[in-house]
Amino acid sequence: MRVRVLGTAAGGGVPQWNCACPGCSGARAHPGWRRHHASLAVQAAEGRWYLVNATPDLGEQVEDCPELHPGPEPRRTPLAGVILTDAELDHTLGIARLREADAIGIVATAPVRHALLTGLHLGEVLTPYARLDWRPLDSEDRPLAEDSPLTVGAVPVSAKRPRYAAGLDAPDDADDAWVVALRLTDRTTGRSLLYAPALAAWPDAFQRAAESADHVIVDGTFWSDDEPLTSGFGSRTATAMGHLPIDGPDGTARRLAALDARTLYTHLNNTNPLNDPAAPQHTVLRELGVEVAADGMVIDL
Repeated sequence: MRVRVLGTAAGGGVPQWNCACPGCSGARAHPGWRRHHASLAVQAAEGRWYLVNATPDLGEQVEDCPELHPGPEPRRTPLAGVILTDAELDHTLGIARLREADAIGIVATAPVRHALLTGLHLGEVLTPYARLDWRPLDSEDRPLAEDSPLTVGAVPVSAKRPRYAAGLDAPDDADDAWVVALRLTDRTTGRSLLYAPALAAWPDAFQRAAESADHVIVDGTFWSDDEPLTSGFGSRTATAMGHLPIDGPDGTARRLAALDARTLYTHLNNTNPLNDPAAPQHTVLRELGVEVAADGMVIDL
């Protein structure tokens, strides 16, 4: 299994179009600091790839990843579909950019599908352009494609809904499946990757999945719980916004350091000091053996 990291930023990207915080200003002055919205490209089989989340940066991310380029026929693309971890706009707006396809394959949990069809009216908007082929995503590990050694399963981590879905009637089986971590397993090698770009809690099921994974990539939106407050851009703590912080007594860094896996952070907010390569917080993570994922990184399992 080959995984390409297409982006590692939280909502708005780095830099964010309307922000002049130190992280965004630094990214404008130093292009190497720039980060696309958090997403992965996962190879399901030779010449067949799936996106994990479809971000507003989807077009640029495809162009930056040679494996996703079309050809040799004029309209042949290796992009087979999208797997969604949640229904947030930052992870779903890019689906509209796939409308030139004959069909768009979407793997999603029941509440995420419900939100996109009922809240965003995605079916009404896109079916005049392309057919939407929905496939279920739940705790069962299912092959990503008929000829693929790769399986995908969901680990529910949060009942946090996107704002536009706050008043929607939820499916009976929604529970915490509004936000899930993805468990990707290569049946040929037996190796696996756990991906959780949004993590509001660390339930037992997630701990078990993390302990059995070879690579764990998790939510690094905020360094500290009070970062949204001290940065001056928010009125709630990180945990109140649905993101466990990296540092602190309830932070995720030491949980990751205790795992027998390669561990990385993604989904960095523009206020996160880790956007600065020289920030001392990088030293803290290095001492714990935890990494910060970078756009363009390749992971082979």
